[in-house]
Amino acid sequence: MKLPKPMVPGRLVRRYKRFLADVILEDTGEQVTASTPNTGSMMGLLDAGNRVWLSVSDDPRRKYRYRWELVEVAGPAGHALVGLNTSLPNALAAEAIKAGIVPSIPADGEIRCEVRYGEENSRIDLLVQPKEAPPIYIEVKNVTLSRRPGLAEFPDAVTARGAKHLRELERIARAGKARAMMIYMVQRTDAEACALAADIDPAYMEAWKRATAAGMETVCLACCIDPGQIVANRVIPLEHS
Repeated sequence: MKLPKPMVPGRLVRRYKRFLADVILEDTGEQVTASTPNTGSMMGLLDAGNRVWLSVSDDPRRKYRYRWELVEVAGPAGHALVGLNTSLPNALAAEAIKAGIVPSIPADGEIRCEVRYGEENSRIDLLVQPKEAPPIYIEVKNVTLSRRPGLAEFPDAVTARGAKHLRELERIARAGKARAMMIYMVQRTDAEACALAADIDPAYMEAWKRATAAGMETVCLACCIDPGQIVANRVIPLEHS
């Protein structure tokens, strides 16, 4: 997936009010306010002075001209680029499926997005309909946390919404008429494996275990990232605790 052009480098001053960040632009030294397309905790990504990349828009309808897209962090395995835009993982997952990156999903299936389903007023991120096989209900989660070298973790904060999605997938799996799948989209260049952060959200971990026991599948995808593009290019293992 191509990132917007131009991409402007800067240094993070602070992130605040969940949706905003102050950044000093590298080329001019000007301090600007950028919208932040990630309302999560962003644990480990918010150190002042971190190098960041902002997309720029001249659309008069946008309140903020700059949007924060990438951050470079000194992670446990060294420096890494991290994609923080939570609107991208669904499209990244769809691209990976069409490219045949996920062996367990037919690459020629029809893909629909944000389809209503379940018992808790949910919308499935991706609904894949293979030509001659049951449909596949897929939830996609954005993963940016890393506390151990090479290991990405989800979630980075308690997520009641995430647990709800697992309950919905559990019901799909138990019904036996379709496949249920969770995709963890790891937007970090230093990740070789993924794990669930049970110490951060034990309830999410228990919901994942129940859904898995019912037949839900889990796939972890890692990304190649640079200031021009983000591509989900490989499956990485899920490390069980």
